[in-house]
Amino acid sequence: MIENDNRLMLGYDYDLWYDYGKSEPLFTDISLKTNSHLILCGMSGSGKSYALIRCIKMLSLAESPQSKIFFADFKQEDCFVFMRGCSRYYPYKKSIEALEAVHDILQRRQSGSEMERYPVTLVWDEYIANILDLQRKDKKKADDVMSKVAEILMIGRGLAVRMICTCQRPDAKAFPDGSRINYGIIMVLGAPIRSIYEMLIPKEYIEMIEDRQFSVGEGILLLQGTELHFIKVPVVQDVKKMQEICIKALS
Repeated sequence: MIENDNRLMLGYDYDLWYDYGKSEPLFTDISLKTNSHLILCGMSGSGKSYALIRCIKMLSLAESPQSKIFFADFKQEDCFVFMRGCSRYYPYKKSIEALEAVHDILQRRQSGSEMERYPVTLVWDEYIANILDLQRKDKKKADDVMSKVAEILMIGRGLAVRMICTCQRPDAKAFPDGSRINYGIIMVLGAPIRSIYEMLIPKEYIEMIEDRQFSVGEGILLLQGTELHFIKVPVVQDVKKMQEICIKALS
């Protein structure tokens, strides 16, 4: 992949990998022309955390050096420990601060007080768990957070502001006003769970999945609601280099 070419390489074509041993990349356009909000789902052990780290790496390579990535890490998983010294890493209770920073950029751009259009990405790991926790503690605050997330999802594309979130199950109650449908890139990894598919994927595409069984780091990819692929997330050989790229992207 050429750096800064506005294409994100998400993984390899699953069928070509297993049927022909061919590493055929699956790309998606992440320019302002398309909806590049991304939701990554899968139960524990599905490989979504690794896929997210790799996605941050590939995103930072695909976009301009001026682009900014903010990472909200509610659960503070050990796999993200290398990011903890970064200036745009927001752990646990500070996760909402990442949203506030990105939403502030969105508002300035919408109002015309900021004319810059370098890409800004909010990465929110375990978003649903974060919202459910907040709803138990402060429902009014939770409603405000969800409203700001919905705003990013609905108007962010034209302002070069996107959201990438991971969760186990994308429950609608954490996405008000139908904002859950505003993800242009949908990935579901690991063992197939029909209820998760039904929350995100049109019925006709669920039928195309049939009885496929996926292992860790494998699953389905739906682009712009119309383009279904089966995907295999590649194993990165130089993990240290990947981590270095992510640290730079968050600093």
